[in-house]
Amino acid sequence: MMDNEKHDCRSLHVLAWEEGCPWQKQWLNPSTLFAAAEDGVARRALPRSPLVVIQANAERTRSCHLCRRAFTKAFLIPELWWSDYSKRSNGYFGCDTTGDDEGNIATVTTWSRYLVKQLAGKEKIHHAWYKINVVVRWSATPNQTVVLIFDAPKELEQRLPKPLLEPVTRELLRDPFLIHLCLAEEVVRVQNDAVWSLRTYVRDLEKQRTGEDPSPDYQRLHDLARHAIHICETLDLGVVSMESTLAHHAVLADEPSAAAPAAAHGARFTHRHVHQRLQFFKHLFESLRCRSASNKERLDNEMQLAFHTVAQHDSRTGVEIARAAQSDSAAMKTISFLTLAFLPATFISAVFSMSFFNVDDDTGEWSVSNKIWIYWAFAVPVTLVTTGLWYRWQRKLYQPVIKVSHDKTK
Repeated sequence: MMDNEKHDCRSLHVLAWEEGCPWQKQWLNPSTLFAAAEDGVARRALPRSPLVVIQANAERTRSCHLCRRAFTKAFLIPELWWSDYSKRSNGYFGCDTTGDDEGNIATVTTWSRYLVKQLAGKEKIHHAWYKINVVVRWSATPNQTVVLIFDAPKELEQRLPKPLLEPVTRELLRDPFLIHLCLAEEVVRVQNDAVWSLRTYVRDLEKQRTGEDPSPDYQRLHDLARHAIHICETLDLGVVSMESTLAHHAVLADEPSAAAPAAAHGARFTHRHVHQRLQFFKHLFESLRCRSASNKERLDNEMQLAFHTVAQHDSRTGVEIARAAQSDSAAMKTISFLTLAFLPATFISAVFSMSFFNVDDDTGEWSVSNKIWIYWAFAVPVTLVTTGLWYRWQRKLYQPVIKVSHDKTK
């Protein structure tokens, strides 16, 4: 039997609030909650305060059958909340309402999830995911709000109960969505830091543009682009979640209530106040989304500029290499021409193997052979003929290229 199963789940940290009194810290044993939930009196295991905050570990609760069953029955958590697709979702808002025998609202269970990507670091950019995963059960009789915060980040734990829940009053707790108003303010605060930290990184890139010898850090550019995409994604989902929250909250105002006329009148003003604040934070979400989109476009612009700058630099380098090659080609042509000019004469001299200069051993005087004209008679014509043939061949080889280039300039 499941009732007889043993479990060693850790005690739950509980915060209880009473107006005009300091927050009370308690510990709740999951076995106590399970026993009370099985008997249908789960509220007996909780403090009788108008606001109760419970911190729990989602994975540990999900893996323990007793804890999961106790949480489901005590806080009216729908089964779909425990599913893998909800666990892996990057954001949502849901609402479930139950009524009494007279058709009035008895309980309102809401659940929301927000993700924020936080960036830190100067040289090397580090990131961390700030996750808010909350289930809220609101009861009309008695008027009590129970908040389940799963896997709260350390930063969020430090802000519990204050300043996160500082706006809470007994009057405002008449509205089942008050806690989501506090959460919206917290998410906007963290998203604002994320958006402006990304803006700082993008601005640093804009101020450090490369000059004559560009060497952009493509790895950093692509990392920032990935972070920008994630921040835009979470803000888009934040806007969608806020729209869903406002839609459910608007429907709730039309539901019948068992409250007295005076209390119902006060509840309408409370509802209006909460709804107006929710609309304001939705507008802030949209504002941050526009800023995030601007950051992403500026980052895309910097990446394109980096690519074009490097391409332009490579093009200039290619032109310089071409000019150097052209200069080398001209030098080689000069050397080739000089070689061509002297080669025939050398060849003729070698062919005839004749000596045109003699030295008298007795007197040491130089003498020139009277046959030297033969050397010039052959060397000069052969040189001229060879040079002429080379020139004619060059003209014939490059004439089509010169003609095409001339036609393009017309």
